[in-house]
Amino acid sequence: MTGETTVRTAVRIHGHGAQRKALRDLLDGLPAHGGRLLLAGEPGLGRTTLLQWAARSFRAGPVLHLGPDPEATATAGHLLDTLRAAADGAPLLVCVDDAHLWDAPARIALGRAAEHLDSAGRVGLLLSAASDRAVDPALARLPVVRLDPLAPPRAAALLDDVTDGAAAPAVRERLLAEAEGNPALLLAMTRRLSPAELRGHRPLPGPPADAATLVEVAGGAEAAPSARARDMLLTVAAAVRASDGPDVDAGLVRDALRRLRPARESGARPEPLPAQLARAGDRLRFHSPLVRRTVYAIGAPDRRRAVHRALAEVLESGGDRLPGLLHRSWSLSGPARDPARADRLAAVAADGTAPAPYRLRATAYARAAELTADPAGRAERYTAAAEQALLAGRPEQARPLLAAARDLAAPAAVRGRAELVRGLMELGDGPVGDAHQSLALAASLLAEAAPAQATTAALAAADAAWAAGDLPACLATLAPEPAPRTGGAALLRRPHGTTTVAAVMHDHRVGMRALLEGRLDRAGAPLGQVVERGRTEDRPEPLLRSAAAALLLGDVDAARRAGARALAAARQLGSQSLEPRALEYLAYAELRAGRHPQARTHAEEGLRTALRAGQRNTAAHHRAVLALAASIEEEPDAVARHVAEALETARRHGLAQAATLAQWAAARADLGRGRPFDAADRLGLLVLPGPGRGHFAVWRLAVPCFVEAAVPAGRHAEAREVLTDFAGWAAFGADPQAAAQLARCRALLAPPDRADDLYRQALARHDEAGGDFERARTALLYGKWLRRRRRPREARDRLGAALAGFERCGAGVWVAQARDEMRALGAAAPHATGTPTPLGRLTPQQLRIARYVAEGATNREIALALGVSTRTVDYHLRKVFAALGIRSRLELARVVGQAEQGRAVRRTAAHQEKTGARP
Repeated sequence: MTGETTVRTAVRIHGHGAQRKALRDLLDGLPAHGGRLLLAGEPGLGRTTLLQWAARSFRAGPVLHLGPDPEATATAGHLLDTLRAAADGAPLLVCVDDAHLWDAPARIALGRAAEHLDSAGRVGLLLSAASDRAVDPALARLPVVRLDPLAPPRAAALLDDVTDGAAAPAVRERLLAEAEGNPALLLAMTRRLSPAELRGHRPLPGPPADAATLVEVAGGAEAAPSARARDMLLTVAAAVRASDGPDVDAGLVRDALRRLRPARESGARPEPLPAQLARAGDRLRFHSPLVRRTVYAIGAPDRRRAVHRALAEVLESGGDRLPGLLHRSWSLSGPARDPARADRLAAVAADGTAPAPYRLRATAYARAAELTADPAGRAERYTAAAEQALLAGRPEQARPLLAAARDLAAPAAVRGRAELVRGLMELGDGPVGDAHQSLALAASLLAEAAPAQATTAALAAADAAWAAGDLPACLATLAPEPAPRTGGAALLRRPHGTTTVAAVMHDHRVGMRALLEGRLDRAGAPLGQVVERGRTEDRPEPLLRSAAAALLLGDVDAARRAGARALAAARQLGSQSLEPRALEYLAYAELRAGRHPQARTHAEEGLRTALRAGQRNTAAHHRAVLALAASIEEEPDAVARHVAEALETARRHGLAQAATLAQWAAARADLGRGRPFDAADRLGLLVLPGPGRGHFAVWRLAVPCFVEAAVPAGRHAEAREVLTDFAGWAAFGADPQAAAQLARCRALLAPPDRADDLYRQALARHDEAGGDFERARTALLYGKWLRRRRRPREARDRLGAALAGFERCGAGVWVAQARDEMRALGAAAPHATGTPTPLGRLTPQQLRIARYVAEGATNREIALALGVSTRTVDYHLRKVFAALGIRSRLELARVVGQAEQGRAVRRTAAHQEKTGARP
């Protein structure tokens, strides 16, 4: 049609990073050996695009594209002979697109040839096949790389790429929601739109993904061999619409088909399961979501209604009210609006006694909105549907629902709820400054009609300001409010709620403001009430507030308990949006307690759930925790990766807290690896006064690391400057480790006649607070100090305790420091293993100096770091050159680098042998 939008070719591949890495590994290995790989994905996910990318990327030899030629593929031997001839001794890449379309004999020959590919020489076989049905047995033995739908950010980047960002926001959200991550479907829908429709100047046509568009992308994959098979496919597709996932109960489908098929066919022999369906136990699902949607879209309207009617009868007879009502509403053939049915559907969706997951309630509210005649009522129900979709962890579904509500006239309370949902979505995945504005607006719109929800919005706005590091905005948002009224709603409208939620919100608001104002006497009581209520709560939102309050008060054990219960409650309710937050509090609590392995476990799971729920901001926080956990281990690459990924989102979305934690992790990794100058440079930007100082609630946590790095770097004045403020923080009592860390920092800066007592005070405080890692760090610093004071017996005791503590908490990089100190003392370090290297000829002090030189440190910097004179460094360096037979610092850096690389390889191999892992 003449009004179609011209969609240009994307300038780059969006997403599929893991798949491209697998392809790159295959291509890189071809000069040495052959290989084979099968790309599998539903129609439209980009199998052909990736195959073409691999062909363009291969430079080591020719590329052969094979099609289903019966003569060339009559036998596996014939095919192998063809490949040998094409290779002619050189590396060869063979590409076979849409292998599932080859006839059966050709597929069998292809599969057998792939199994004997090694005999053809350096040949790589790269195939693609659609996954809309079970894997063909002829190809089942090939290693498979599966293509997944694009994540929402990747799909959005693709849409912006091909339209030059011309899509209006509401249109963009609708297209992304309809595409469900399928790039070909996204492009096909975009092509259908006129430029005016794309820019939002005219309404969108019909459903954007209509039957013709779905068939175009699916490519006939939905075809069924018989009327009975078509009915089964249509019944499963219709049943999924009112389910909480991609599969449905096989018994429901069977009973609905019995009602649907004529009585004369009831005795017919059962047909095999259509190829498009898969069965797991008593559940049925489509291999391809796109095919499922296509089957439903192309079904005859009368047959679709009959299927829904049959499903409704089965569900209603079993007491499943909400899905039964939904199917009954889809079976209507009358007018588009049915207020009475809409009211019944909305009432059951709001009924807490009717068990139903958030996703199903969202579908019910959206259908009720479609049937509602009154514009204000439609807006309210679309907003309720968006609330439920967000709680289900489906922000991509919530956005178009909010857009539909925004186009309708609605009272202030409904608009306030919509802004609350929008702000919460932005808080999870968007600029937190924008989230703060949306949530502040929601609080003002809800103030009169829904004061409890207004408090929820205000606290969420404070969370946004907190994440942004905007202390004035945080305090302004937490301004005093009237006493909470009874009967308020909870975080989002749900089928139940009590005054406890409102009380928790009120106390948290009062206590948090007092805490930020430095008035501990006024903060402790209300925050303590929030923590105490968490002991008897069973709902995730109050439990999350309880965990947050406990962290603010420094009660990490209470934070862990509340976080664990919030996680269990969120999982029980099916709230995928709250799971990542619960795991975030759990990870932070473990981190504050010094239990880094447990923090890492929670953060890894939190990262997965955050990405599934479309919460990139929460994912950035989890990556920062992972960076901090890895910073004490011997994983510099992991630290750098997590830091880079956390900062990528933090900088784009204004996440000052996540950025501060990530930068602290990078500096702590430097400190653990014996690079105090680099650590002091990084940490100075975070803790020293100035506009670039780190997050107001986080930078103090990094002060002990800065002091430890600043002293050997000769920055004593700056260390004393920040220590004054840190002393106030320690007195505040919100960090159980702070008092011990303060004594340790004072010992580092103290003259010899005072340092001894301060180190002992620090260790005593550690005994009170617990935490292996921080106590071991203090013992290590004390042991270093004792060794330099020529008190070897006492130094041995402290260093041995430090080594044991580091080993117990998995702090591998600090274990290496403790062992180096013990060797310098002349004591045997336990568990020291390894293969002799050139560096083994050096004394411990010479080895430390060699490592500093390899990192680019000057003799003066080394002297400051080790507490010796530059003359001593120069003396040892001459000995190093003589022992290694080298003449320059550059050669020394090369020798050290090679030795460290070999050490890393041996350490990895030992770890794999110990854990049973495979390379």
